[in-house]
Amino acid sequence: MDIESTLIPVEEVAEAVDGFLAASPAARAWDVETAFDWSRADAGRLTEGQRSAVQFVTLIEDHLPGYFEVYHRYFPVDDSVSREAFVHNRELYHFTVRWALEEDTHARALTRYQEHSGIAERSSLRSELAIEGQKPFDLPYDHPVQFFAYALVQEKATQMYYQHLRDVVDDPVLASVLARLSRDEARHFSFMADVVGRYLRVHGDATVEPIRDVIANFRMPLADTMRGYWRWALKIADVASYDHTEAYEHLIKVIDRTVDTRTDRLDELVRFIEECHTLA
Repeated sequence: MDIESTLIPVEEVAEAVDGFLAASPAARAWDVETAFDWSRADAGRLTEGQRSAVQFVTLIEDHLPGYFEVYHRYFPVDDSVSREAFVHNRELYHFTVRWALEEDTHARALTRYQEHSGIAERSSLRSELAIEGQKPFDLPYDHPVQFFAYALVQEKATQMYYQHLRDVVDDPVLASVLARLSRDEARHFSFMADVVGRYLRVHGDATVEPIRDVIANFRMPLADTMRGYWRWALKIADVASYDHTEAYEHLIKVIDRTVDTRTDRLDELVRFIEECHTLA
């Protein structure tokens, strides 16, 4: 399928991007250097499982170059696309560069926490992160709504995990870091939800199979490339009572509030998403 032919109108993506940026002014941004008192970070106040969770999410967040490259590849801003697609992608780029900046800040904050709390030394951590960082990342989709539906689930699941982990850790510095990360992920989710809703309104039933495919084959980032991912993921899920399929409920809410009168195909999609959550 030609991605260009299934893009929503540029006015739609521009409204979504403008809304996100208006709700995220630069004055409200935070930075790694001044937002926390790193001298008080103390991994000695964490359980072994909590320390492992910090190490795990640092690896996930640090793969940001791979995630950003996916959006650049599928929504290019060069002469490989038509002028109309370029204008659409250029508007989307305003979001992706801000999103990438914030996600990179997450990676740096978690790395800084590991360094100052005593979990890892900076030089060894760099090498450890590079092992996963050099591995490729891809989302093998051919409909644009899939990139946003995937990120909707992934961002909401990440937000919920940070909230759950924050609630159980005993180090105030880490709790503060996780609170910041969770708020950012909530805003990223809101953007993805907005865009998915716009695809539903513009393309209707044509989005059903693409979204179904995302849920049917959903994997969190690095699940297919990180050695020992599933065993580690199960371990850290137990630390903070976490199940990524809880995020599926929020996709259903997007469908419910977007579509006033659901078609049979959309009803079937909602049933399928509900079943995937129940089975998990």
